Amino acid sequence: MNHWLVKSEPGTYAWADLVKGRRTAWTGVRNYQARLHLRAMQVGDPVWFYHSGAPKEIVGLARVLRSAYPDPTAAHGDWVCVDLAPIKTLPQPVSLAAIKTDRVTRDMVLVKNSRLSVQPVTAPQFEGILRLGGCLPE
Repeated sequence: MNHWLVKSEPGTYAWADLVKGRRTAWTGVRNYQARLHLRAMQVGDPVWFYHSGAPKEIVGLARVLRSAYPDPTAAHGDWVCVDLAPIKTLPQPVSLAAIKTDRVTRDMVLVKNSRLSVQPVTAPQFEGILRLGGCLPE
């Protein structure tokens, strides 16, 4: 199992939108590296949902419901999307500042390549976010 993080501007598509809709196709990704990550996602993989607008924070945990398939919003090219569903809202959102200062999460792709909209997360980083988000004891 792999772990992932997806980013969205809350004014465009917020965590609350995913919770309300209970499922979404993660479309519109037009970055080659992010496309590779979408193609690597498998059904059941956990996915952190990050609000990239103010405040910048991880707010929820989703899972992959359907692995990569052709993105219906792409007019041309070999772009893909996946289907996501919410699992849980974090008891405490995890700010970018907290991620940058935590010894486990400070090396996340999110810190090193903040523009990448779909990115991998290591197992220790995934657990670090669970801890910072109030899902695991300190």
